[in-house]
Amino acid sequence: MAEHPHAELVRKGYEAFQRGDMDTLRTLMSGDATHHLPGSHPLAGDFKGQDAIIDLYRRLNEETNGTLRVELRQVLVDGRGHAVGIHRLTAERGGKQLDETGSIVFRIVGDKVTDLDECIEDIERANAFWS
Repeated sequence: MAEHPHAELVRKGYEAFQRGDMDTLRTLMSGDATHHLPGSHPLAGDFKGQDAIIDLYRRLNEETNGTLRVELRQVLVDGRGHAVGIHRLTAERGGKQLDETGSIVFRIVGDKVTDLDECIEDIERANAFWS
């Protein structure tokens, strides 16, 4: 049985992110997509538009000296425009290490991601890591 197209889209996005392939990521998102990054640290917030999202990803990579890794564990879909990517995130920054489970709830319209709402295992741990 073939994988649902929304699951394929999410997998393609995680693979492109892991490779640092921002051009492919742009093709997967609508021009006005928004990525919501939780927390109260300097990188948290709502990033609207492809340029703002790609800049966020660049900053995450810079802040971790390229150590940020996101390993996709599972994709869940509802067949109505939502998909959830469950992943393991690891990174090092300023002598600190982060290793946690997280997820992104994707809103998909047509064949484009319009909204990425990130959820994390431990917000306080993430705030301490990114602050």
